[in-house]
Amino acid sequence: MNGNQRKFEVRMNKINRRHQRLSRGYVMSVNHDGLIIAEPKARQSVIPWRGILFVLVGTLIVKGVMLAQIGEESYEARVATLASGNQVEQVGAYVLAADPITKWIAERVAPLLPEA
Repeated sequence: MNGNQRKFEVRMNKINRRHQRLSRGYVMSVNHDGLIIAEPKARQSVIPWRGILFVLVGTLIVKGVMLAQIGEESYEARVATLASGNQVEQVGAYVLAADPITKWIAERVAPLLPEA
């Protein structure tokens, strides 16, 4: 009886795991012999890569526009002021520091901005 009970428990655990995976979404497919099978959907990444990319590109564009609008000297002075502040301001200064991509964006955007 103990061996049969163990086999039954193993089968039930397998069925419960499959049911749990299918409860998160499934796709129906037809087998080679015409049998319709429900297969679990592929798991999506927990990390929102698209959102991270949008934030990164948006930050670079904003930095480039600010650099083009107020000028490199003024921009660097403002970043230096941030760098002398508390820890949060220092992190902001690190993020807002002009990098080659920001300078490239600023060169492209500068002709499009109205002169003040």
